[in-house]
Amino acid sequence: MELEKLQYPIGQFTTLTDFNSSNIKLWIAEIEALPQKLGRQLNDITEGELNTPYRPDGWTVRQVVHHIADSHSNAFIRTKLALTEVNPTIKPYDEAAWAMLLDYKLPIEQAMQIIAGIHYKWVALLKSLSDTDLDRTYFHPESKKTFAIKMVIGNYAWHSNHHLAHIKLVTGGL
Repeated sequence: MELEKLQYPIGQFTTLTDFNSSNIKLWIAEIEALPQKLGRQLNDITEGELNTPYRPDGWTVRQVVHHIADSHSNAFIRTKLALTEVNPTIKPYDEAAWAMLLDYKLPIEQAMQIIAGIHYKWVALLKSLSDTDLDRTYFHPESKKTFAIKMVIGNYAWHSNHHLAHIKLVTGGL
């Protein structure tokens, strides 16, 4: 399989433009489904598979699971910042450097608990948002772009499926 297909098994993220209520509900449902989908995919995973990268020079399945916990925790907090402040500047983080820290070598059970807990709270919050809330924004200083919550929802629906597909590359589910 070519490197591009391994890196982006569901395709690269494309900028979203259609933020109708049906799409937003679909994206929230994708975010909501991730903990269960991950649980099913990782249910019978072996230690060898956990330590297998999904592509050459890529993260291991273990690192991907820990990354999802960290990334989605950050997204949840950024959403709350956007809802409680006026276009706050968020704190970026170096995902690749985080993936090299000791906690990314730990068992995945606690990361899975974080994912389940964050998604439970995040989805409840997202489902409660008004159209005005969905238009609230934060500023990302690395990309120098402002992101509306409705855009973040679509992005993280893609992000959820993107990393689930990485795991499936190793476990044979794709």
